[in-house]
Amino acid sequence: MSDVRILTFSSSATATKECVGQVIVSGSYGGEYNAWHAAKWGIRGLILNDAGVGKDNAGISGLFYLDRIGLPAATADAQSCHIADGEHMLAHGVISHVNAAAAAIGCKVGQSVRHCADQMKSAPIITTALPAIAGGKRFLVHDDSMGRKVICLDAAPMLEASDAGAIAITGSHAALFRGKPDNVIGPDIFAIFFNDAGVGLDQAGIQRLALLDKRGIIAGAVRADSAPIGDSRAILRDGILSHFNRTAGTLGARADMPLLDFVDCLRALDTGLDKQMGSKS
Repeated sequence: MSDVRILTFSSSATATKECVGQVIVSGSYGGEYNAWHAAKWGIRGLILNDAGVGKDNAGISGLFYLDRIGLPAATADAQSCHIADGEHMLAHGVISHVNAAAAAIGCKVGQSVRHCADQMKSAPIITTALPAIAGGKRFLVHDDSMGRKVICLDAAPMLEASDAGAIAITGSHAALFRGKPDNVIGPDIFAIFFNDAGVGLDQAGIQRLALLDKRGIIAGAVRADSAPIGDSRAILRDGILSHFNRTAGTLGARADMPLLDFVDCLRALDTGLDKQMGSKS
Protein backbone atom coordinates (compact mmCIF):
# COMPACT_ATOMS: atom_id res chain seq x y z
CA MET A 1 0.00 0.00 0.00
CA SER A 2 1.82 3.05 -1.32
CA ASP A 3 0.05 5.54 0.94
CA VAL A 4 1.04 3.74 4.17
CA ARG A 5 4.13 5.19 5.86
CA ILE A 6 6.79 3.84 8.19
CA LEU A 7 7.25 6.28 11.06
CA THR A 8 10.23 6.21 13.42
CA PHE A 9 10.38 7.32 17.05
CA SER A 10 13.06 7.21 19.71
CA SER A 11 10.39 6.18 22.21
CA SER A 12 6.88 4.77 21.88
CA ALA A 13 5.72 7.39 24.37
CA THR A 14 6.46 10.11 21.79
CA ALA A 15 4.20 8.59 19.12
CA THR A 16 1.42 10.92 17.97
CA LYS A 17 -1.95 10.83 16.22
CA GLU A 18 -0.18 10.92 12.84
CA CYS A 19 0.57 7.23 13.49
CA VAL A 20 -3.04 6.17 12.90
CA GLY A 21 -3.07 3.61 10.09
CA GLN A 22 0.73 3.56 9.75
CA VAL A 23 3.63 1.27 10.75
CA ILE A 24 5.82 2.30 13.69
CA VAL A 25 9.50 1.55 14.27
CA SER A 26 10.20 2.55 17.87
CA GLY A 27 13.51 2.67 19.70
CA SER A 28 11.81 1.53 22.90
CA TYR A 29 12.43 -1.90 24.40
CA GLY A 30 9.80 -4.46 23.45
CA GLY A 31 7.86 -4.70 26.69
CA GLU A 32 4.11 -4.39 27.23
CA TYR A 33 4.35 -0.77 28.42
CA ASN A 34 5.93 0.43 25.17
CA ALA A 35 3.80 -1.85 23.02
CA TRP A 36 0.70 -0.25 24.57
CA HIS A 37 1.96 3.30 24.02
CA ALA A 38 2.44 2.64 20.30
CA ALA A 39 -0.54 0.39 19.60
CA LYS A 40 -3.09 2.74 21.20
CA TRP A 41 -2.99 4.86 18.03
CA GLY A 42 -4.59 2.22 15.80
CA ILE A 43 -1.65 1.09 13.67
CA ARG A 44 -0.87 -1.72 11.23
CA GLY A 45 2.40 -2.98 12.69
CA LEU A 46 5.09 -2.26 15.25
CA ILE A 47 8.82 -2.97 15.55
CA LEU A 48 10.58 -2.44 18.89
CA ASN A 49 14.08 -3.22 20.21
CA ASP A 50 14.63 -6.53 22.00
CA ALA A 51 16.93 -4.95 24.65
CA GLY A 52 18.93 -8.17 24.82
CA VAL A 53 15.67 -10.05 25.61
CA GLY A 54 16.77 -10.43 29.23
CA LYS A 55 15.20 -12.04 32.26
CA ASP A 56 11.66 -13.36 31.86
CA ASN A 57 11.79 -12.37 28.17
CA ALA A 58 10.98 -8.85 29.34
CA GLY A 59 12.56 -7.28 26.26
CA ILE A 60 10.08 -9.01 23.94
CA SER A 61 6.99 -9.50 26.13
CA GLY A 62 5.12 -6.85 24.16
CA LEU A 63 4.99 -9.18 21.15
CA PHE A 64 2.83 -11.71 22.98
CA TYR A 65 0.72 -8.90 24.40
CA LEU A 66 -0.01 -7.54 20.91
CA ASP A 67 -0.88 -11.02 19.62
CA ARG A 68 -3.90 -10.77 21.90
CA ILE A 69 -5.36 -8.15 19.55
CA GLY A 70 -3.84 -9.55 16.35
CA LEU A 71 -1.39 -6.70 15.77
CA PRO A 72 1.77 -7.71 13.85
CA ALA A 73 4.83 -6.92 15.96
CA ALA A 74 8.54 -7.73 15.92
CA THR A 75 11.76 -6.79 17.67
CA ALA A 76 15.14 -5.79 16.33
CA ASP A 77 18.28 -7.39 17.72
CA ALA A 78 19.95 -4.89 20.07
CA GLN A 79 23.32 -6.07 18.75
CA SER A 80 22.40 -4.97 15.22
CA CYS A 81 21.21 -1.42 15.89
CA HIS A 82 20.89 1.29 18.53
CA ILE A 83 18.16 1.07 21.13
CA ALA A 84 16.35 4.42 21.63
CA ASP A 85 16.89 5.34 17.97
CA GLY A 86 14.10 4.31 15.62
CA GLU A 87 15.87 5.77 12.59
CA HIS A 88 19.01 3.72 13.25
CA MET A 89 16.90 0.62 13.78
CA LEU A 90 15.15 1.12 10.44
CA ALA A 91 18.44 1.65 8.64
CA HIS A 92 20.53 -1.08 10.25
CA GLY A 93 18.38 -3.39 12.40
CA VAL A 94 17.90 -7.13 11.96
CA ILE A 95 14.73 -8.82 13.22
CA SER A 96 15.25 -11.12 16.21
CA HIS A 97 11.67 -12.10 17.14
CA VAL A 98 8.22 -11.89 15.55
CA ASN A 99 4.79 -12.60 16.98
CA ALA A 100 2.22 -14.90 15.41
CA ALA A 101 0.36 -12.02 13.73
CA ALA A 102 3.59 -10.83 12.10
CA ALA A 103 4.59 -14.33 11.01
CA ALA A 104 1.20 -14.70 9.34
CA ILE A 105 2.01 -11.85 6.93
CA GLY A 106 5.51 -13.13 6.14
CA CYS A 107 7.69 -11.39 8.72
CA LYS A 108 10.65 -13.56 9.72
CA VAL A 109 13.62 -13.63 12.05
CA GLY A 110 16.73 -12.52 10.17
CA GLN A 111 14.97 -10.01 7.93
CA SER A 112 16.06 -6.43 7.91
CA VAL A 113 13.88 -4.12 9.96
CA ARG A 114 13.04 -2.18 6.80
CA HIS A 115 11.89 -5.32 4.96
CA CYS A 116 9.76 -6.38 7.91
CA ALA A 117 8.22 -2.91 8.24
CA ASP A 118 7.44 -2.87 4.50
CA GLN A 119 5.56 -6.16 4.87
CA MET A 120 3.56 -4.73 7.77
CA LYS A 121 2.21 -2.02 5.45
CA SER A 122 -0.19 -4.59 4.00
CA ALA A 123 -1.67 -5.52 7.38
CA PRO A 124 -5.09 -4.18 8.38
CA ILE A 125 -5.44 -1.31 10.85
CA ILE A 126 -5.99 -2.73 14.33
CA THR A 127 -8.35 -0.70 16.48
CA THR A 128 -9.29 -3.41 18.99
CA ALA A 129 -9.26 -2.19 22.60
CA LEU A 130 -5.92 -2.94 24.24
CA PRO A 131 -5.70 -5.18 27.32
CA ALA A 132 -4.72 -3.40 30.54
CA ILE A 133 -1.01 -3.23 31.39
CA ALA A 134 0.67 -3.45 34.79
CA GLY A 135 3.75 -1.26 34.21
CA GLY A 136 4.34 2.47 34.32
CA LYS A 137 4.13 3.08 38.06
CA ARG A 138 6.07 4.90 40.82
CA PHE A 139 6.89 3.36 44.19
CA LEU A 140 8.31 4.93 47.34
CA VAL A 141 10.73 2.42 48.87
CA HIS A 142 12.39 4.43 51.67
CA ASP A 143 11.69 7.89 53.04
CA ASP A 144 12.94 7.99 56.61
CA SER A 145 15.73 9.27 58.86
CA MET A 146 17.96 6.27 58.12
CA GLY A 147 19.18 7.55 54.76
CA ARG A 148 18.19 9.17 51.50
CA LYS A 149 14.80 8.67 49.91
CA VAL A 150 14.70 5.70 47.54
CA ILE A 151 12.14 5.56 44.75
CA CYS A 152 11.39 3.05 42.01
CA LEU A 153 10.13 4.31 38.64
CA ASP A 154 9.14 1.91 35.90
CA ALA A 155 10.14 4.58 33.34
CA ALA A 156 12.82 7.27 33.72
CA PRO A 157 10.65 10.09 32.29
CA MET A 158 8.45 9.69 35.38
CA LEU A 159 11.03 11.59 37.46
CA GLU A 160 9.61 14.69 39.16
CA ALA A 161 11.21 17.88 40.49
CA SER A 162 10.51 16.67 44.04
CA ASP A 163 12.83 13.68 43.42
CA ALA A 164 15.92 15.91 43.65
CA GLY A 165 18.43 14.39 46.07
CA ALA A 166 16.86 10.93 45.96
CA ILE A 167 18.19 7.54 44.89
CA ALA A 168 16.10 6.42 41.90
CA ILE A 169 15.84 2.96 40.39
CA THR A 170 14.23 2.99 36.98
CA GLY A 171 12.97 0.21 34.75
CA SER A 172 14.35 2.03 31.71
CA HIS A 173 17.52 1.40 29.71
CA ALA A 174 20.43 3.83 29.99
CA ALA A 175 20.48 4.83 26.32
CA LEU A 176 20.31 8.38 25.01
CA PHE A 177 17.45 9.10 22.62
CA ARG A 178 18.96 9.08 19.11
CA GLY A 179 22.35 8.95 20.85
CA LYS A 180 22.22 12.63 21.75
CA PRO A 181 22.22 14.41 25.14
CA ASP A 182 18.72 15.13 26.43
CA ASN A 183 16.90 16.31 29.53
CA VAL A 184 15.17 13.06 30.48
CA ILE A 185 16.97 13.08 33.85
CA GLY A 186 15.90 16.59 34.80
CA PRO A 187 16.06 16.72 38.62
CA ASP A 188 19.43 16.77 40.40
CA ILE A 189 19.02 13.32 41.88
CA PHE A 190 21.74 11.77 44.04
CA ALA A 191 21.90 8.44 42.19
CA ILE A 192 20.04 6.60 39.46
CA PHE A 193 20.12 3.05 38.15
CA PHE A 194 18.89 1.44 34.95
CA ASN A 195 18.73 -1.87 33.06
CA ASP A 196 21.63 -2.27 30.60
CA ALA A 197 19.29 -3.57 27.85
CA GLY A 198 21.92 -6.11 26.80
CA VAL A 199 24.29 -3.15 26.23
CA GLY A 200 23.87 -3.56 22.47
CA LEU A 201 25.61 -2.20 19.40
CA ASP A 202 28.17 0.52 20.19
CA GLN A 203 27.17 0.19 23.87
CA ALA A 204 24.06 2.22 23.08
CA GLY A 205 22.20 0.79 26.08
CA ILE A 206 24.49 2.43 28.64
CA GLN A 207 25.53 5.73 27.02
CA ARG A 208 23.64 7.84 29.56
CA LEU A 209 25.94 6.79 32.42
CA ALA A 210 28.90 8.87 31.26
CA LEU A 211 26.68 11.87 30.60
CA LEU A 212 25.49 11.79 34.21
CA ASP A 213 29.12 11.86 35.37
CA LYS A 214 29.28 15.44 34.11
CA ARG A 215 26.61 16.37 36.66
CA GLY A 216 28.21 14.39 39.49
CA ILE A 217 25.26 11.98 39.59
CA ILE A 218 25.96 8.40 40.65
CA ALA A 219 24.68 6.09 37.90
CA GLY A 220 24.80 2.44 36.99
CA ALA A 221 23.02 -0.32 35.11
CA VAL A 222 22.18 -3.91 35.96
CA ARG A 223 22.54 -6.92 33.68
CA ALA A 224 19.45 -7.50 31.54
CA ASP A 225 19.55 -11.18 32.45
CA SER A 226 19.52 -10.45 36.19
CA ALA A 227 16.26 -8.48 36.35
CA PRO A 228 13.49 -7.75 33.84
CA ILE A 229 13.67 -4.42 32.05
CA GLY A 230 10.64 -2.29 32.85
CA ASP A 231 10.24 -3.62 36.40
CA SER A 232 12.01 -1.15 38.68
CA ARG A 233 11.30 -3.02 41.92
CA ALA A 234 12.69 -6.27 40.50
CA ILE A 235 15.76 -4.35 39.31
CA LEU A 236 16.34 -3.09 42.86
CA ARG A 237 15.64 -6.47 44.42
CA ASP A 238 17.46 -8.78 41.98
CA GLY A 239 19.61 -6.63 39.71
CA ILE A 240 23.36 -7.22 39.42
CA LEU A 241 25.51 -4.25 38.42
CA SER A 242 27.17 -4.62 35.04
CA HIS A 243 28.24 -1.03 34.30
CA PHE A 244 28.59 2.18 36.29
CA ASN A 245 30.07 5.63 35.86
CA ARG A 246 33.17 7.09 37.52
CA THR A 247 31.13 8.84 40.18
CA ALA A 248 29.64 5.51 41.27
CA GLY A 249 33.03 3.81 41.15
CA THR A 250 34.54 6.28 43.60
CA LEU A 251 31.85 5.31 46.09
CA GLY A 252 32.38 1.56 45.90
CA ALA A 253 30.41 0.30 42.92
CA ARG A 254 31.87 -2.81 41.35
CA ALA A 255 30.90 -5.20 38.59
CA ASP A 256 28.74 -8.15 39.67
CA MET A 257 27.68 -6.36 42.86
CA PRO A 258 23.99 -6.72 43.79
CA LEU A 259 22.34 -3.37 43.23
CA LEU A 260 20.47 -3.63 46.52
CA ASP A 261 23.80 -3.88 48.37
CA PHE A 262 25.14 -0.77 46.65
CA VAL A 263 21.97 1.20 47.36
CA ASP A 264 22.21 0.17 51.03
CA CYS A 265 25.84 1.34 51.04
CA LEU A 266 24.86 4.70 49.60
CA ARG A 267 22.14 5.17 52.20
CA ALA A 268 24.52 4.19 55.01
CA LEU A 269 27.22 6.49 53.66
CA ASP A 270 24.79 9.36 53.50
CA THR A 271 23.65 8.74 57.07
CA GLY A 272 27.27 8.61 58.24
CA LEU A 273 28.03 11.92 56.59
CA ASP A 274 24.99 13.48 58.22
CA LYS A 275 26.15 12.22 61.62
CA GLN A 276 29.65 13.61 61.06
CA MET A 277 28.24 17.00 60.15
CA GLY A 278 25.99 16.93 63.20
CA SER A 279 28.93 16.19 65.53
CA LYS A 280 30.84 19.23 64.18
CA SER A 281 27.98 21.67 64.70
